[in-house]
Amino acid sequence: MKVASVWISGEAEVDGALTVVSDDLATCRSDLRCCSLQGALDTCNYHVDGPQVDFDPLHCLSPLPRAYQFLDGSAYVNHVELVRRARGATMPDSFWTDPLMYQGGSDSFLAPTDRIIGDPAWGIDFEGEVAVITGPVPMGADRAKALDAIRFVMLCNDVSLRNLIPDELAKGFGFVQSKPACAFSPVAVSPDALPGWRDGKLHGVMNVELNGQPFGRLQTGVDMTFDFGDLICHAAKTRNLAAGTIVGSGTVSNKLDGGPGKTVAQGGAGYACIAEQRMIETIQQGAPQTRFMQPGDRVQIWMEDERGQSIFGMIDQTVQALG
Repeated sequence: MKVASVWISGEAEVDGALTVVSDDLATCRSDLRCCSLQGALDTCNYHVDGPQVDFDPLHCLSPLPRAYQFLDGSAYVNHVELVRRARGATMPDSFWTDPLMYQGGSDSFLAPTDRIIGDPAWGIDFEGEVAVITGPVPMGADRAKALDAIRFVMLCNDVSLRNLIPDELAKGFGFVQSKPACAFSPVAVSPDALPGWRDGKLHGVMNVELNGQPFGRLQTGVDMTFDFGDLICHAAKTRNLAAGTIVGSGTVSNKLDGGPGKTVAQGGAGYACIAEQRMIETIQQGAPQTRFMQPGDRVQIWMEDERGQSIFGMIDQTVQALG
């Protein structure tokens, strides 16, 4: 099953109308009763009775325009290792066995084509991620229960303000200002409808383009140290997770060449965020060369199946200066 949340005026304006989308993303049916995806997750009822119409991603909100909880991990430890290596820091051994995770804002997500509004001095960056939406997960759930709770899979652009992060983390209390609203793909897909879904991982190529140029061609099933079963178990260790909880993978990061990584132009997998390219430039050249996003810059994130058909639709966002 493929679902979306389509914007309509009236009482469902905030959460959108539950929409079931065809496999080829060509047509859809929306629930005329204005049922939301969150309502469907709560009741396990995804039936829609509206007429079949053309599917237009421009009418989509993020699948969950707001959620009870957004937990973002760092499952691709290669990314963490590069961050620390670029600043001359060693990485604790525990990072390979105990997932990193933070609780992000979830009261208002950006639509997949919304502008990213911010001050360029903040160091505006994108982060291509895979994310899942869960049903209810009991505290202390084991791996089998964690994986069984995954209802939908989607893509994420976890917007980060890199220049605000160091001072904020130095306080020792986590992210707030440096992690503004993020966006998700127009469509979320149930695991049974994803041929690339195996063992808690999505196997496929994530495409990332910056200003129309290839920036990343990343294997999402490769170099993922912690799969979604691991991440959900970690999150549920001391709490129940409500239906509609979103768990993110963290920045997709490959180490396919045996070294720190190469750009797409150099024949590598490239990167899912600007920060990672800057880290490698720092390691290899002593200082970063690539700028963070500026007003007018455009990022696109999507995945295709073996036939070249888009699976989740496209995250397509442009930066706009604050004010």
